[in-house]
Amino acid sequence: MHAIVLAGGKGERLRPFTEDRPKPMVEIMGIPMLGYQLQWLQGQGVTDIVIACGYRHEVIEKYFGNGERLGLRVRYAVEEEPLGRGGALRLALDQVSQGEDAVIATNGDVITNLKLAPVLEFHRARKMLATVVLTAFVSPYGIVENDGDGRVTRFREKPELPYWINAGVYVLSPAIRSHLPERGDHETSTFPELARAGRLGAYQAQAYWRGVDTIKDVNEVASEMHRRLMTLFREGSDAR
Repeated sequence: MHAIVLAGGKGERLRPFTEDRPKPMVEIMGIPMLGYQLQWLQGQGVTDIVIACGYRHEVIEKYFGNGERLGLRVRYAVEEEPLGRGGALRLALDQVSQGEDAVIATNGDVITNLKLAPVLEFHRARKMLATVVLTAFVSPYGIVENDGDGRVTRFREKPELPYWINAGVYVLSPAIRSHLPERGDHETSTFPELARAGRLGAYQAQAYWRGVDTIKDVNEVASEMHRRLMTLFREGSDAR
């Protein structure tokens, strides 16, 4: 199974961490975000990964090499000049083996434990050109509920709202290549086109998901991971 990881972001909002590395190489608990992604993909049955990169691509290549130590085959689609995410996807698809009926694609700044098999099954059953994984929208702010008559009734800290957002994880049929821009963003060109034609699937996921855009996100994800690790250790100790 093949996957493409979009890892060309400069990560302006993560400076100074990104002054000497691309955004997906920013570390969380000592491991680059991209490291978590490749381990997740490998655990979901992915065997071949094309990393679409540009800015400071040599940092990624030096760290991951050909992917052998992770049990993967890793190749690189390097942009000589910025192509945008859609252009980067198009370039990377040239390195995907012929005969693949579906390719995973993901943004390089996403941390998730999503199970991919049900998403692939969903995509294939509906014969879509692309399927977008959606995740529930969690308010970045606390919510104050009131009775409409001047009284606060409850505080809700960053609740999950009844909306869905793009998780930055997709399943693509190879035929999508001709619909991708040579330069530009697929989310503002290709995906709206496919949606109008009824050829863009939407898979609603309940898995853990976080997009990492700011230093605050890095710290929050690190805290969440630390908390999950401590829970596992406690559960293991109780079992003994």
